[in-house]
Amino acid sequence: MGELDIVARRGGLLIIAEVRLRSSSEFGGAAASITAAKRARIVRAARLLLARQPALAALTVRFDTLLLSSSSGPIEWIEGAF
Repeated sequence: MGELDIVARRGGLLIIAEVRLRSSSEFGGAAASITAAKRARIVRAARLLLARQPALAALTVRFDTLLLSSSSGPIEWIEGAF
């Protein structure tokens, strides 16, 4: 079904975050690597999580991305990315 990189809860908010690292921007960088197919897999995995954990189903879900251009560089955190 897929994997979820980060699942966190802040009050009534469930944050599901995709982490992407790309050392080169030759093909669009880290953000461009989150394709429509990848987003669909993340959403499917999140739906499965919510189905298996009924207590989480009442929370508002937000999908974020954490983008890195190098393992030691700054992190670009995009809240509500999709």
